[in-house]
Amino acid sequence: MSSLPPATTATILGRGVRGRCPHCGKGTLFDGYLTVAESCRNCGHALAGHDSGDGPAVFAIFILGFVVVGLAGVVEYMFSPPLWLHAVLWLPLTLAGTLVLLRPLKGIAVALQYRYRSLEEPERPGGT
Repeated sequence: MSSLPPATTATILGRGVRGRCPHCGKGTLFDGYLTVAESCRNCGHALAGHDSGDGPAVFAIFILGFVVVGLAGVVEYMFSPPLWLHAVLWLPLTLAGTLVLLRPLKGIAVALQYRYRSLEEPERPGGT
């Protein structure tokens, strides 16, 4: 490991949002769209042990559900379009929003794990 000065939590979260290595901020966090890299290509920091689980998907559902349902309600109240038009409007918006949100949310989850959980810790009973 390189001897980098410690980064603030805000800096580490910013690196996660941008898909950068939370340790050095220069290497990429992902191999592909959502696959976390085994290690940073720049500093060699091990990234494979960080598992975000379903957290990013849950937050994306909450965010998109609030936005899409709110917008659909406003459109329904103001214009009363037919149901097929709702499907044409909201299905592509939901899909696009999911693709836009998942990667930064997963980066944040990995960055938080980097900041607050050591990979060298032994696994405790119950996964905590």
